[in-house]
Amino acid sequence: VRTMGLSFASAGYAVFLPNPRGSMGFGTAFAEANIGDMGGGDLADILSGVDYLVTEGIANPERLGVGGWSYGGYLTPLAITQTTRFKAAVSGASITNWVSFHGVSTIPAFDSVFYGVDPFNWDGHYGQFSPMAHVRNVTTPTLFLHGETDPICPPGQALEMWRALKELGVETQAVIYSREGHGPREREHLRDVLERAVGWWKQRV
Repeated sequence: VRTMGLSFASAGYAVFLPNPRGSMGFGTAFAEANIGDMGGGDLADILSGVDYLVTEGIANPERLGVGGWSYGGYLTPLAITQTTRFKAAVSGASITNWVSFHGVSTIPAFDSVFYGVDPFNWDGHYGQFSPMAHVRNVTTPTLFLHGETDPICPPGQALEMWRALKELGVETQAVIYSREGHGPREREHLRDVLERAVGWWKQRV
């Protein structure tokens, strides 16, 4: 993610790398602050940070993009279901449907610990905190990048939302990297991820 941030910075973009509640660096209470609320307060923290950057004149409200990998690859598709302010999105190693994620991920205890509720209740956290539950709200052109053999966030997570956006007439693209797991390792794949992500923004932001 930091390497991608550097690529965007070198292309002339101001890059915001937030540290929202639920992340590390501020103690246990802060790291546990999004238990039962993944996609709630942490996303609100990020959006408030964007608001601050706009107020300070660092970010242009007409030229905003959003992106992330893994958990950031969850917050990115969730964000574009909640706001239309972003002109482009890049989601890597996505989570778009917590219900199907729980059934196929090699770390199903992750969501169980953080949500602590019935994983098969579409009206509860698993359903309503899933980007797929709100996919009809999306207007943001979205690029999905995913490893073919990712056991943590299987590529079906990206393909679910990619297909939905495609059928709903929203500009979208999905790229699945052969032999790659949760993060790309092969040099040409790493290069393609960076160039493709920056190119997606350059054409739209």
